[in-house]
Amino acid sequence: MDETTVVVTGGTRGIGRAVAEAFAAEGATVVVAARDGAEVEETVEALRDANGNADAAGLRADVRDEFDVERLMETASRAGDAAGIDVVVAAAGVYHGESGHTPTDGESYAAFDDHWRTNARGVFATVREALPHLTDGARVLVPSGTVAREGKPGYGSYAISKAGAEAVVRGFAADTDHVVRCLDPGIVATELTGGQGRDPADVAPMFVWAATADPKSLDGDVIGLREWRQATR
Repeated sequence: MDETTVVVTGGTRGIGRAVAEAFAAEGATVVVAARDGAEVEETVEALRDANGNADAAGLRADVRDEFDVERLMETASRAGDAAGIDVVVAAAGVYHGESGHTPTDGESYAAFDDHWRTNARGVFATVREALPHLTDGARVLVPSGTVAREGKPGYGSYAISKAGAEAVVRGFAADTDHVVRCLDPGIVATELTGGQGRDPADVAPMFVWAATADPKSLDGDVIGLREWRQATR
């Protein structure tokens, strides 16, 4: 993946950090973005140190702000040896409250609005601003989960926002020629899940695989752990 440029939003923690590390290990140029500029700098240095001075860069960006995202994509498109972006992983996300303990009927308007702005509108902004810079055959990958499709008590507007993100993915998949896909890695141990679930490093290879697999099998819907494991046996 020496000539591949990968952008990872939410790339300093959880799934995003693990995915950035996995792509860097494969030799890709990796550009990470997150709200905390100090964490972005630390992540970039860690990627370089772990992978023989790997080609890594970062930018402080808030996916709730489309102008931040526009600047991110413009910067990333010039980061590699070749112009353009080959892979986008829209991993930025928030969860206000304790996982599984935020029922819809007790949700505040502030929590609803920020879940929606970050987890759904943020995905829209990420894909929308990446489009002018995507190369032929580029992939856009969005982490998701079963709460987006199955009614589970206690997940409130977080689940609603993830359902919105999946709808955004389906819309771009239908209306553009690019591969846009949701990946469901199951429950992953991150701040959003209270540290419960699989190690992010164990599911990060799923994203590397999805960035290189047959695009005809990767557009619009959701691919889960079972499909990934069956395809890579």
